Amino acid sequence: MKLSSRTGTLQAIEKQRAIAVVRLDDATRLVPVIEALGAGDVCIVEVTVTIPGALEAMANSKLDSQILIGAGSVLDPETARLAILAGARFVVGPTVSPAVISLCHRYDVVAIAGAYTPTEIVTACEAGADLVKVFPARSLGPGYLKDLHGPLPQVRLVPTGGVTVENATAFLEAGAFAVGVGGNLAPRDAVARGDYARITDQARRLVRAIREPRESEEGSRCHQ
Repeated sequence: MKLSSRTGTLQAIEKQRAIAVVRLDDATRLVPVIEALGAGDVCIVEVTVTIPGALEAMANSKLDSQILIGAGSVLDPETARLAILAGARFVVGPTVSPAVISLCHRYDVVAIAGAYTPTEIVTACEAGADLVKVFPARSLGPGYLKDLHGPLPQVRLVPTGGVTVENATAFLEAGAFAVGVGGNLAPRDAVARGDYARITDQARRLVRAIREPRESEEGSRCHQ
């Protein structure tokens, strides 16, 4: 299955089970941060379009072909299209936008809509979202996902916001399709100092925590 297809992207996310969410003050260090995450075997990265110059950096980057890049914080179809033209293979919105979802599917790109309540989650599914980002997950906790899967077992949820290396497994065990991990993977102080080894170490810790229950079945995500 080609990673460039919508189905291939979904399969890659399901296999990795984690999406690194990168939010920086500017795009100067964006590529080194992504490369550091990839070196730690976290090879699915959401780059928020709130980063000044993010789309230009995405379009001009020469990253490992196994690193799958998406765009986050996308509010409208115009921005979604620009992100896709810059190379985004999935688009994440903080809310439910049927126009963004439709645009993504037109380009065979995964659409991830943001939701919080059961009503919003169902609305996202009815609009055609491939995955639903539950945000912020910090105040809800893994138990919320478990409760949602009672009446909504078919919904593929991606909790984001407050998910860390330490609690990612708890969210996955509660039924998450994947987790979105942000500042815990690429701490601001590490980025500011150019301490990419620390970012790689955090990425490895996350992959190890997720992988351990399935160690006998799976190997490296990025470099198979």
